[in-house]
Amino acid sequence: MDTTNIVIFIILAFSLGAIMILNRDRIPARLRRGMALIAAAFILFAFYLIVYTFINLGSS
Repeated sequence: MDTTNIVIFIILAFSLGAIMILNRDRIPARLRRGMALIAAAFILFAFYLIVYTFINLGSS
């Protein structure tokens, strides 16, 4: 299984989360909650992909 796309998504999801934390004062109030929810959903999905990849590591 080619995990290149999974690794790229994981890096981008954690980067988005870091950017949201570091720049929370500069983001307009209207966008802050929605972007934080989207970033949290991406990070949760990235954790799921990490666990799924480790579980299926030897099955291919």
